[in-house]
Amino acid sequence: MALSRRDFLKQSGYAGGASGVLLSAQRIGWAEAVDVLRSTMVRKSEAGTAKTNTATIDAERMRSIAAYTALTLETPNPVPFGADIVNTKTGERLMRGYNAVGAEHDPSAHAETRCIRLACQKLQGFSLRGYTLYTTCEPCPMCMACALWAGLDRVVYGATIADANRFTLQIQIPASEVAKRSDMTCIVDGPIEQEVCVTLFTHPNMQKAFRTWSSRRGE
Repeated sequence: MALSRRDFLKQSGYAGGASGVLLSAQRIGWAEAVDVLRSTMVRKSEAGTAKTNTATIDAERMRSIAAYTALTLETPNPVPFGADIVNTKTGERLMRGYNAVGAEHDPSAHAETRCIRLACQKLQGFSLRGYTLYTTCEPCPMCMACALWAGLDRVVYGATIADANRFTLQIQIPASEVAKRSDMTCIVDGPIEQEVCVTLFTHPNMQKAFRTWSSRRGE
């Protein structure tokens, strides 16, 4: 059964505020105004579905990189920091890596910067436009700056800087703040699968390793 004008407006979320729609109906006719409303509703529905799909995909990818990073917890050099770089549109992985500060004797070899370096070497270029970085922990200012200079579309993180700061020293500036103060554009999303990523820090082997890190809290 066809909806009445009043019922349609109610179901469309315009109850009590339909004056603009009714004025449009007076100008272009009721049928045309209804078509406009329906088109708007479809666009909003599609946008909501896309947002839900993105959240699901982000969660799956974060769990994947967390599982990959967890493999280091059974090695002599356990780390809680891992990163993936994937094609923003297709999801195809370009590069994966984890923190290698100790292994490479390089204080800048954080998971994110290391992954960006390796990705750029693979592409033989310095731009990662069209790619998204997933990382088990919110990037420090150094890593976020590197992501901005590389032109990444998005940075998606798991644990927060505050989470990491419970176990090891951090520069406590949010990644989103670094991005906001930049001339470059990069979307920063997180935390995603925060609890899963925090378990990388609380694992017994990682806790033991933290006590040997030169950057451990309280030193």
